[in-house]
Amino acid sequence: MTRRRTPWYRFAAPRYWLLWLGMGALRLLILLPWRAQLAIGRRLGRLMHALMRSRRMYAERNLSVCFPALDEAARRALLLRHFESLGISLLEMAFAWWAPLRRLRPLARPEGLEHLREALAKGNGVILLTGHFTTLELASLLLTEFVPPLDAVYRENENLLLDEIARRGRERGAEQTIPKESVRRMLKTLRRSKALWYAPDQSYRRKQSALVPFFGEPALSSVATSQLARLSGAPVVPFFPLRLTDGSGYRLRVLPALENFPGDDPAADTLRFHRLLEAHIAEAPEQYYWIHRRFKKRPGLPDIYARDDDIP
Repeated sequence: MTRRRTPWYRFAAPRYWLLWLGMGALRLLILLPWRAQLAIGRRLGRLMHALMRSRRMYAERNLSVCFPALDEAARRALLLRHFESLGISLLEMAFAWWAPLRRLRPLARPEGLEHLREALAKGNGVILLTGHFTTLELASLLLTEFVPPLDAVYRENENLLLDEIARRGRERGAEQTIPKESVRRMLKTLRRSKALWYAPDQSYRRKQSALVPFFGEPALSSVATSQLARLSGAPVVPFFPLRLTDGSGYRLRVLPALENFPGDDPAADTLRFHRLLEAHIAEAPEQYYWIHRRFKKRPGLPDIYARDDDIP
């Protein structure tokens, strides 16, 4: 059952005014031509790079762990490109949530849609397995223009207004949004022979977690994809979007369903996903979500995000 929408007048309190102002500015910016939005997004990202000190540090540590072969100058350049991508993602988010669909459709470059359609034809639903890319909002909406209606798993936001805006925006493409803790609703979606957008690639410390290498570094990861596939019988189909470097659109790549999945070891299944994810990230590493603390709170391992003056 789709969650009821909260009326906008519930968010009239002063604590929401700054967010209202920011969202209003984004809605105005999407009136500009698309390439102008990309240019503004890059400049916005450079401002974020200068102001978001903690997030910049998280991304720096992630890149140093995941790309040890890069020298310092190359990592700094990649870090700046990542923040430019983050800035663009804000415009992409607004474009996905509020722009007319006729402006969105020409940006889509789908590949491998037959793999998703073949998997859906089997009648057990599909786990559309993906990751947290800066292109997440727009690319996911573009995909729904070519496939049957799907549901999307999401993480609820502590800011109630932002959560309401995000859910409404995502439900332009998804029939419903499902909190990531609600396994029962996920299974219900799959049993209705629908696709379930699912991105289990961020740090996860609850049940169904394990230390699984990500770019060769142990990271607390969700291993629940195996259980979800086993309980539902749904095939797992990877989906990896990519913002094209010339600004002309988005490659929406759907891969064939994973064979012999799930296996006997959920951690090994998760490692298979990580390997696919790493290969895609390597094509455009700036487009992955590096400001997340992917390697936090690992039992028995050092905190790579500790500030230098905190390390004994």
